[in-house]
Amino acid sequence: MRKILFLFLLTLSLYVFAAPGAQANSGSIAATVNEDAISMSDVEDRATLVIRTSGMPDNEEVRTSLRPRILDALVEEQLKMQEAKRLEVVVEQAEIDEGFTQLAQQNNASAEQFRAMISGAGINLNTMYRQIRSQIAWGKVIQQTVRPRITVTDADVEDAMARLRENLGKNEYRVAEIFLPLESSANASDTHKLAFKLASDMQAGKVPFFRVAQQFSKSAGAAQGGDLGWIQQGQLSADLENTIAAMAVEQVSQPIKTQAGYHILMLREKRTMSEDTMPSKEGVIATIGTQRMERMQRRQLMDLKAAAFIETRV
Repeated sequence: MRKILFLFLLTLSLYVFAAPGAQANSGSIAATVNEDAISMSDVEDRATLVIRTSGMPDNEEVRTSLRPRILDALVEEQLKMQEAKRLEVVVEQAEIDEGFTQLAQQNNASAEQFRAMISGAGINLNTMYRQIRSQIAWGKVIQQTVRPRITVTDADVEDAMARLRENLGKNEYRVAEIFLPLESSANASDTHKLAFKLASDMQAGKVPFFRVAQQFSKSAGAAQGGDLGWIQQGQLSADLENTIAAMAVEQVSQPIKTQAGYHILMLREKRTMSEDTMPSKEGVIATIGTQRMERMQRRQLMDLKAAAFIETRV
């Protein structure tokens, strides 16, 4: 058996959300997460940022549909920071500065130009710095607690390579995904409405798929605009694969409900799988490891959520 070390890559984007402070900033309390509070102003600030970056209309109907999902995201952020604090994870100022510089580069700007862009958009710089800190901290938590448990055996690789060879001559698809989980019956209606609203807006060309994925998706490729890479037969559930097979390139699907939640797909490219396009052994190892790390880190977050005292007031 061979243990593979996978680097948890922190990918940052301009389209991040504003993070709440450890205590509520002002106004009424929207939620309490163990010893920390999230204020309604935190929720509204994030709603404003989502709306501005996605191009969605700024009206009460849109804000009402966003608030449950935004509040859930803020709760998860608090849990991540609390776990980092418990594990005595340290984030140096130099790391935050580097994260900010990466953001600037992704937006074709210098750090100073990027600061001006953020200020011009009405976003508090300290809020963005806190967001960068929380992402770096969670990345370190995953490196410390999840990565050592990730193993990929020779048998895993051989099985995956054998399945790939069976698909030679068949179509394979480069797919992007937006995944909205159904984490409780309480949020089922809101998640349903949001999924169909987002799909409708993207199909009408009102909002770009990659921005919506970065802001809303809980899938592994969210930071990369939902990109899942090349998908071969047998990698996804039958419902998802059947939908993809019937799609045209650049088409956005209707939301597909599974037991886990709603999936919105976009077909980016299609080709016939051949020896030339078949991934290398190293690529297969990386894919298996990334998939397992994603599942385990998501499970860890859900465990933190289940064990926490969370009281929502909206």
